[in-house]
Amino acid sequence: FQKVIDQIEREAEEAVRGGAEHLILDDRNTSAKRMAIPSVLAVGAVHTHLVRRQLRTFTSINLLSGECLDVHHFAVLIGVGATTVTPWLAEASLRDRYSRGLFKGLTLETVIGNYRTAIENGLLKIMSKMGISVLASYRGGYNFESLGLSRSLVSQYFPPMTSRISGLGLTGIFSQIRALHQQAWAEQQTVLPVGGFFRFRKSGESHAFDANTIHAMQRACDTGSYDAWKAYSAGVAKGGPVNLRDLLDFVPQYAAKATDDVQSITAIRKRLVSPGISLGALSPEAHETLSIAMNRIGAKSDSGEGGEDPARFVLRENGDNPSSAIKQVASGRFGVTAEYLNSCEELEIKVAQGAKPGEGGQLPGIKVDSLIARLRHSTPGVTLISPPPHHDIYSIEDLAQLIYDLKQINPKARVCVKLVASTGIGTIAAGVAKAKADTILISGHGGGTGASPQSSIKHAGLPWEMGLSEAHQVLTMNGLRDKVILRTDGGLKTGRDVVIAAMLGADEYGIGTSSLIAMGCIMVRQCHSNTCPVGVCTQRDDLRAKFTGTPEKVVQLFTHLAEEVREILASLGVSSLEEIVGRTDMLRQVSRGYAALDDLDLNPILVRANGTAKRKTPSLARNEVPDTLDAFILKDASHALERGQRTQLSYNVRNTERAVGTRLSSHITQKFGMTGLKEATITVRLRGSAGQSLGAFAVQGLKLDVYGDANDYVGKGLSG
Repeated sequence: FQKVIDQIEREAEEAVRGGAEHLILDDRNTSAKRMAIPSVLAVGAVHTHLVRRQLRTFTSINLLSGECLDVHHFAVLIGVGATTVTPWLAEASLRDRYSRGLFKGLTLETVIGNYRTAIENGLLKIMSKMGISVLASYRGGYNFESLGLSRSLVSQYFPPMTSRISGLGLTGIFSQIRALHQQAWAEQQTVLPVGGFFRFRKSGESHAFDANTIHAMQRACDTGSYDAWKAYSAGVAKGGPVNLRDLLDFVPQYAAKATDDVQSITAIRKRLVSPGISLGALSPEAHETLSIAMNRIGAKSDSGEGGEDPARFVLRENGDNPSSAIKQVASGRFGVTAEYLNSCEELEIKVAQGAKPGEGGQLPGIKVDSLIARLRHSTPGVTLISPPPHHDIYSIEDLAQLIYDLKQINPKARVCVKLVASTGIGTIAAGVAKAKADTILISGHGGGTGASPQSSIKHAGLPWEMGLSEAHQVLTMNGLRDKVILRTDGGLKTGRDVVIAAMLGADEYGIGTSSLIAMGCIMVRQCHSNTCPVGVCTQRDDLRAKFTGTPEKVVQLFTHLAEEVREILASLGVSSLEEIVGRTDMLRQVSRGYAALDDLDLNPILVRANGTAKRKTPSLARNEVPDTLDAFILKDASHALERGQRTQLSYNVRNTERAVGTRLSSHITQKFGMTGLKEATITVRLRGSAGQSLGAFAVQGLKLDVYGDANDYVGKGLSG
């Protein structure tokens, strides 16, 4: 196998030196006695060899491949150096289906053209996520990370690519393609394998959630039976390895304890979080049910980026609190007002989304009804898309400014920054900690509400195990771990997952997909189409009427999770989750009976970082930021604010005094609401050079007159 690759490299070099301007790599000569080399390996080998010989600019590399089917294949092939890609088998399949009359009303040219248009649009989407404008800049850029390829293979054929989890080498690849080749040419083979890559199919590819798993979880949550939960958990464990954590097992280092000697269910549940899923993506009933359930157990739910109905900020007659404890601020700023920001315990800045990193939130127009439009300050029927970047965050200093602004508009709230597991996340997390964030959320590629593009769900992002471990290690080594709480989410579904997350460094744990399943979600993956048959992810009145979720079912989910965590902690001989945070020495890699997986090297995520910093527990106070001029303004305006009387105040201002008027707006909102004061009730005249974020999140009743100039973000997030 190695010799054949070397031969292709030599032939390519000789052809270019002989004047060839176009190289064609073709796998159509595959036969019973000839196996095709994986196209990515062939293209990467030729591209890298020509670059090393300083010959790459003299020729194009053109691939004719039967492997290339979807957008991700094209993206990877072009990313490792292909100039053009011809998916001959995909197009042959379309021609065959056309000849059998399966594309009625379409010409063959239209069918092929539609396929190519879909691929081109997908490539444009991927390039835009990476901030790349033209294909020539993307080609050979290696804008992805290898997961499970050996470092020696990557350094030989894909040198710019990162490979933190080493694994499969040429020997393993050869074994896999030989097995596929033998299967393809077997005499008894009459029916193609069912596949099941995108949707679960019996005898197909394993999925984290299948029908049996979903029904088992719902049975446990509906009945409250812990025995049913244990049966569900055992079924998940038997399902075969799907995640990196499935290749890990516990290493007890202490004598087992009685469960009664372990942290209570109540205390464990408070570390669990319902992650951000917007009102709009979810139906109002599902969104509110989650909030009520989490507030009942003293845990936190996240509003997502779509705002929240102010009517939910008031306690119900029965004592239930339907307001989300965490309010999210995303790039579109949908529904973000001073009132919204003052009705929570924590504010979350969503920088990226685990299920679709590099993309903003997307809510189709068919899901934007009158309620959603009102809460998002938009128009019914209009598709709402958050831009991929925050347009006021282009550096760590910009992020620090937004954190400062949010701590002014809500003087009591903690601030969380949501990041996605990716290469270099540790360095980013260190910057976020220095920017005075209180919590850092590392979101993995698993989970998600199903509203992401299929190519993103399957091929974008990394497991939270990688991002969390790196963030914990870097923060610890730099003496910053005591400054922040680490939270993670992305497909956690059992107590075992929670305990492993703790050992990899997490203090808190997001349970999103499982929360939806507990409320009745059956994962038909129609979240974006407004046709959810169980009323969880739809705005249609007829389908919302079918919603059967209750706060009790969600509470039961988190109770079962906490009880399972207790049992595991007792078996490990520890008394609380706090004792095992960062204890990677209590984990080891184990074989699950799959040769390819046994090649994986998980040591990078099992390194126990050395540092002097103590970890911060979730109960500690937030990282405070310096006061602003508003401290004096509030004191001087206190009597007028008490009575709602008009007053005028004058101050000299310097550019170091940031977010002037923001703390005052918070006070006005808490006392009078956003529209309770008449215009210009409080007039503040400033002379000089105002600092950043002058009047950020300002509300009605406040007037700012500046005689001089002001720095960036004037009037950011005005609540009007």
